[in-house]
Amino acid sequence: MTAAPSPGPDDRPADGSPPVGPVPADDARRDDDAEPATVVLPESVRARVVALADETLSGLAPGEAPASLRPFLRFTAGKRARHAGPALAAALEADEPFRSRVAARVRERRADLAAAVDAGRPPAAAEPVEVAAVAYVLRAPGWQGLVAAASEEALRAVRQADASKAAAEAERLSGQLAAARAQAREEADRLRAELATVKAEVADLRRRLHKSREDARSVKEGAHLAQEQADAVRADAQTRVSAAESEARKLRERLAEAEAELETARRVNKEGRALADARVRLLLDVVADAASGLRRELALPATDLRPADVIAAGEAGSAVSSVGARAMAADDPAVLDDLLALPRVHLVVDGYNVTKLGYGNLSLQDQRERLVNGLASLAARTGAEVTCCFDGAAVDVPVVIAKPRNVRVLFSLPGEIADELIRRLVANEPEGRPVVVVSSDKEVAEGVRRSGARPVASAALLKRLDRG
Repeated sequence: MTAAPSPGPDDRPADGSPPVGPVPADDARRDDDAEPATVVLPESVRARVVALADETLSGLAPGEAPASLRPFLRFTAGKRARHAGPALAAALEADEPFRSRVAARVRERRADLAAAVDAGRPPAAAEPVEVAAVAYVLRAPGWQGLVAAASEEALRAVRQADASKAAAEAERLSGQLAAARAQAREEADRLRAELATVKAEVADLRRRLHKSREDARSVKEGAHLAQEQADAVRADAQTRVSAAESEARKLRERLAEAEAELETARRVNKEGRALADARVRLLLDVVADAASGLRRELALPATDLRPADVIAAGEAGSAVSSVGARAMAADDPAVLDDLLALPRVHLVVDGYNVTKLGYGNLSLQDQRERLVNGLASLAARTGAEVTCCFDGAAVDVPVVIAKPRNVRVLFSLPGEIADELIRRLVANEPEGRPVVVVSSDKEVAEGVRRSGARPVASAALLKRLDRG
């Protein structure tokens, strides 16, 4: 970085440093025409000069800033401090209007220090770096001397720091040396103690070695005796192995005989089972023929009457509308399918127990119609007798509901709940007829199970109806 012209040689002090006081006007004029001298600013002074230039640049409009610095106007203060340092230093050196703006801002913000530097009498308490930076920006008389003083001050500070660092390092090394000596003494004492211990251990090992040799001789004699005993045991074991092999051959023969007897027993058992199956089939044929003959002999007339038809209960009125079945994807309830495959099965459904679980958000009328229509489709596919029971205790007016084919719809009588109606229906069925009751009510399930019916959860029927 270049600086303003330096004073003449006659104005320099005896030690050769640049003058600090004011320069005569004639000399100043001669300096204006002279070639500028090159001055290397210490890093601390250069950083302060760049900071002063950055303060001025941040307050300039884009048209007022030098062309080389305009790209940095958009930067933040921190980013500009990292990236714009060389450009700011170059602009201060080469762009006189920009340096004048920086000088004006320094005179405005640091008026006392700028006046003292212009007068050649910087305050003794001022930081040399700050004084040198201000003198460089203002191009005050003797600024080269101020910069040189700052350099010497910085060098002196570095030397002092190095001296302090060296003293601290020497102190640290002295401490380490003392610690190492103490540790060496401790280590020597420890090694002496270990040496004494090792000597004692060596003496003990020698005693043990002598004893081990004596023991080895005894062991050798014992091994010879053990070998003789082992030979005797081996001979006895061979004799026993021969006897065991002979016994094993006998056992294998017996096992073969037992397997032959077992195969014979299995064959006889299979023939006996086939004979038993033939007897059962013949007995079923006899029973079926006897029932057919009994029906012909009694001349029983054909009838559609079912035990559930004679149960006293309220029935639904005439239909005004019907609700179609809705299909939903679900798993196939195999248990209910197996029960509905039984011959002449009677399916009894606890109506509201099913509807409130499956579609309780609908009105009671819509619940009844949806369930009854689904049961009608199920009855048509399976051929089962289907009876759907609803609680009629709270019904004050005739209930209007669709009455599809193959589905009997019953309401409990006044003072009676649907659970009691279901129990009466099950009790009225002949013993031996398969009856399936759909209800998740535990009391209903236990009651019909004691009567011989099979209870099924309501969720199974809902899944079966959803499957279609």
